[in-house]
Amino acid sequence: MQPRLHLITLGARDLEGTAQFYEKLFGIRRSDKSQGDVIFLRLQGLVLSLFPLHELAADAGIKNDCGEFRGFSLAHNATSEAEVDQLYGAALRCGGTVVKKPEKAFWGGYSGYVADPSGNLLEIAHNPFFPFTEAGELNI
Repeated sequence: MQPRLHLITLGARDLEGTAQFYEKLFGIRRSDKSQGDVIFLRLQGLVLSLFPLHELAADAGIKNDCGEFRGFSLAHNATSEAEVDQLYGAALRCGGTVVKKPEKAFWGGYSGYVADPSGNLLEIAHNPFFPFTEAGELNI
């Protein structure tokens, strides 16, 4: 077995708005495998799946009782602080909302948070201690 994750599924309160946010932000298009209430967005080495929040909870057989914070965040690591600022601004122009403006972090990097149109957190960070491989993956 190879240890990997293939999909991350986000529960979306605003399915179309959330899909458009990630499409615009990352310059990607939804997969032709998307259908009905599920949208697939191919990222490098991973698929971001979007599904209505209440349907995701029902599919898992649990109560949809999450509040504003869902206990996780997605993260995009940038190559520099300037790139963090650039992508953070782009995220806001794509429909994201300010959660925490980029700033120097206690751990030695630089990061900020935006919320997508469904309230999911996206951290945009530069970590000088996490170099990238030639394929653009974190080398940690």
